[in-house]
Amino acid sequence: MRGAARRHGRDIHRPRHHGLPRRGDAGPAPEHRHGARHPRTHPRRPHRRPPSAAAGTAPRRGAGPVRLVSVILAPLKLTIIIPAFNEEAYLPSTLDSIQTAAAHLRSDSDAESDIIVVDNNSEDDTATVARSKGATVIHEPVQSIARARNAGVAHTDADVLVFVDADVILPPTLLAEIHTAMSDPACVGGAVDVEYRPKRRFIRFYLRAWRLLARLTGMAQGATQFCRKTVFDEIGGYDERTWIGEDADFFWALKKLASRTGRSTRFIESPPVQASSRRFDKWPLWKILLWTNPLFIALFRRRKAFWSGWYSRAVR
Repeated sequence: MRGAARRHGRDIHRPRHHGLPRRGDAGPAPEHRHGARHPRTHPRRPHRRPPSAAAGTAPRRGAGPVRLVSVILAPLKLTIIIPAFNEEAYLPSTLDSIQTAAAHLRSDSDAESDIIVVDNNSEDDTATVARSKGATVIHEPVQSIARARNAGVAHTDADVLVFVDADVILPPTLLAEIHTAMSDPACVGGAVDVEYRPKRRFIRFYLRAWRLLARLTGMAQGATQFCRKTVFDEIGGYDERTWIGEDADFFWALKKLASRTGRSTRFIESPPVQASSRRFDKWPLWKILLWTNPLFIALFRRRKAFWSGWYSRAVR
């Protein structure tokens, strides 16, 4: 009996713990004052080793603080592209505001930026003014704001493209705001709210109605727009078949791409850019109501004859 017991790895003649059977005994347990004990039927639990951090498992509770590893992304490079036609009067203020915003961007994120002015057949000193302010100047011979913007993109390898009209003043923090938005890999691009300050009261009310329409339709004009260069190439840039409204089409294309790929766009409401109100101050009322009418634009935006005045004078 003793030898048989040892062959099974136990000794029934030497119970431990005051007559109680050892854990794992399969044989009958001796009686004690509470009566006979039923034999155990489940197998002995194997000894488990604590999880190893090297195996990629989570640390045990109370095992000490968890060290978080942060990923630092390199700053993005921005290129500001300005289409310009006879803009020698307004361009200096625009370039000054961009350079101030670029300095703030460098101090905020150490990101670099440069400026490209696309001279779209100007008859004044637009190109000379741009070079004097340190901008790179290229020439686009075909009169078209869409072609001018696309031509500027062909001369840069920046991560982010920022399109700014030649009569727009940027707030000092705007480029840093754009850099922050585009540091999110899910953001494909976006636009910036624009503020006009016309002198005529009726026009101010009219522009408020336009802002409401833009909010309802998801439209954002091109006074300042931005996107990744890879995204620009993916959607094909600005539509060169249109003579007006190409900026709204571009923003809608960004939104469609974001929706289709599970990404997002960004509309920066504050701080807004300040655009020149010259056409609202100088144009007759009938021309403002006609050339800013959404239905008129939708019907005739690809017919150059309707917009020849838009490209023949700086006041447009």
